Amino acid sequence: MIRLVDMVKIYELGDVKVKALDCINLSIEAGEMVSIMGPSGSGKSTLMNILGCLDRPSSGKYELDGIDVSGMSEDQLADIRNKKIGFVFQSFNLLPRLNAVMNVELPLIYIVTKNRRMQAMKALEAVGITQRAGHRPSEMSGGEQQRVAIARALVNNPALILADEPTGNLDSMTSQSIMSFLQELNQKGITIVIVTHEEDIAGYTKRTIYLRDGNIVQEKTR
Repeated sequence: MIRLVDMVKIYELGDVKVKALDCINLSIEAGEMVSIMGPSGSGKSTLMNILGCLDRPSSGKYELDGIDVSGMSEDQLADIRNKKIGFVFQSFNLLPRLNAVMNVELPLIYIVTKNRRMQAMKALEAVGITQRAGHRPSEMSGGEQQRVAIARALVNNPALILADEPTGNLDSMTSQSIMSFLQELNQKGITIVIVTHEEDIAGYTKRTIYLRDGNIVQEKTR
């Protein structure tokens, strides 16, 4: 599903060059559930942005589902994101004025489909929260909002879900529920990559990749 070869990312800040990722080589198979850990400044966010086709490497290769996306244009990357990737964020990123089903519909705006509402309701059903379809984010708990966010990530039937600190704003019991649900999605064949700073959250995944100073320094398989 994911193959990175000698991938480097350099940010130029005036005359200063900062190497955020330093010759990363990584493979993630289809159907894996992997976590990425590391201290602040280790390159986690940069790596996640590249995996999500939100940024491009300075050099090296990134293959996603057999497609080399390293040198694609912004429009091509947007198309890849919309068809192959679902995103889940720590802060949920739901639009406050839209109800749950409308938030889930958002990724479908760019796709010609006659059944947008039906697809969104099926996604809400998949996360067990159809009863909140008409509620706005302010009327839902943190756990309910994150389930809506997961439904939004699922609505396009992506091959890959990228979750950035998906339990960071949740209590421990709700975090366990969300992680168990992500495990269920993984068991259905969806590849899931999670960025987290919590070892107990990483423990839900089959493999943990540790970053430091833009390098992979350790891998742990369970």
